[in-house]
Amino acid sequence: MSFRVSIVQQPLAWHDAPANRANFAAVMGPLAGATDLVALPEMFTSGFTMKPETYAEPADGETTAWLREQARSLDAMVGGSVAIEDQGRHHNRFLLAAPDGTVYHYDKRHLFSMGGEHRHYCPGTRAQLVEWRGARICPFVCYDLRFPVFSRRRPGLDYDLVLFVASWPDPRREHWVTLLRARAIENLAFCAGVNRIGDDPSHHYAGDSAVVDFMGRTLVDLGDRAAAATVTLDLPAMRAWRDRFPAHLDADAFSLD
Repeated sequence: MSFRVSIVQQPLAWHDAPANRANFAAVMGPLAGATDLVALPEMFTSGFTMKPETYAEPADGETTAWLREQARSLDAMVGGSVAIEDQGRHHNRFLLAAPDGTVYHYDKRHLFSMGGEHRHYCPGTRAQLVEWRGARICPFVCYDLRFPVFSRRRPGLDYDLVLFVASWPDPRREHWVTLLRARAIENLAFCAGVNRIGDDPSHHYAGDSAVVDFMGRTLVDLGDRAAAATVTLDLPAMRAWRDRFPAHLDADAFSLD
C-alpha cells in the first residue's frame, strides 16, 4: 500500500488571507486526483503573526470553509496551520480537512517564547492522530519539532507519517534539516516538513521543505524555491523495517499529562 503526500512551499503575503488563499489554490490545482494529502506552511494565511486579536479567524471561518472546498476539489486531505480564535482564546491551529467536509485539528503545543508566541496564543494539550486512506498521520507545528518526547511514536500515537508545518527562519535552517531527519529515524516513520520562503517584517525564510523516509533518506527537498512536490510513501517497506529493526520496543517508558 502506498500513500501520496504533497508539500507546498510558497512565500506568504503578510496579513493578507485572501491573497494567500488565492495563491495556494492556484498552486494546488494541478494536484487534483494525483495526491492523498497536501500540506501547507504554518499560518499560511497571514504569516507568523503576533496580532491574533486583529488577524485570527473564527474556528469555522473563511479559511476552514476554503480548506473544505480545496479538499473536495482535489479529492485529498488539505491542511496547514492558521491563527484561530475559539471561545475567546487564540490558538496556532493545524487544520486538516477531508473531502467529505470533516476537519481535524491540532493546537500547537510548544509556543515559541523567544518570539513572544506564548503571550498571544494558548498551547495545545494533546497530539492528534488522523487515519486516512490506510495511513496514520500525526500533525505538528514548527517549534514542536525541537521536542522529541511529545512527538514520539508510542501506544496511542502510532503513526506512519509525522508532519511538521513551519515558519522556520533561515539562520536556523541546519537545525530544521537535521531535526526532520532525526524525527524520522528515531520514530521509524516517514517525516514531512513544510516551511515557507520569502520575508516578513522580521525574518527571511529559506524553505528547505522536505520529505524524509524511515531510514533518514531525503526523498524530496524543495530548497529555497516556490514549488510543490508529490512523493509516494511505501508504507509496506516502512512496516517491514519496523519488524526487522524494532528499536521502539527498547524505548524508555513515559507518560504525558
